[in-house]
Amino acid sequence: MTLPRPDVVAFDVNETLLDLSPVAAALVEHGQPGGLLPALFARTLHTGTAATVAGVWVSFRAAFESALAQLTDLSGRDRSRVADSFLELSPHPDVEPALRRLAGAGVRVVTLSHGSPGVAEAGLERGGITPLVERTLTSESVRAWKPSREAYLWAAGACDVEPSRMALVAAHGWDVLGAERAGLTGAWFPRAERVYPPVFPAPSVVAADLAGAVEALLAR
Repeated sequence: MTLPRPDVVAFDVNETLLDLSPVAAALVEHGQPGGLLPALFARTLHTGTAATVAGVWVSFRAAFESALAQLTDLSGRDRSRVADSFLELSPHPDVEPALRRLAGAGVRVVTLSHGSPGVAEAGLERGGITPLVERTLTSESVRAWKPSREAYLWAAGACDVEPSRMALVAAHGWDVLGAERAGLTGAWFPRAERVYPPVFPAPSVVAADLAGAVEALLAR
């Protein structure tokens, strides 16, 4: 079934909208290789989603600092300082035109992260695009990491729309899969992943870039 053009488009935050380069720089500043970031970020996501599946709550920051403890010998104070670098993120260059395109088409824009409160807001403010985003949502509010169904349904409810009238744009296949399983329209484009995971059912939208994902949603 093809879902209609969405009334609300939610964007994942880390990597999808915001560049994680400052986190890599913080790792280097504390004597760690910047190339550790992908493994560190993946371990963070694994920790958080595993906890959700098991019925245990951990915040994004706690999961990130836990991953640092597992993969480095940094002290607790230095782990906290590296975690603080998430407040220094900025949007990727393609984000502002994509958000402006949606706003110009009369589509509401929100962010949906499982990240720490304040991270999305700081990044949007740094990029000067806060006015383009109606609200920032974090699934910490319901203590359920994406891709749990609860996170997406809560976001749709918070925006007062049916799941079928909401889309989720993300550069992570697992996030798009979760959104689609919850009844949202999923849109994936490559950022850190080269292809959409071939073991997952194909989502509603697979685009070459962020602009293409937005155009595909508007064309529905």
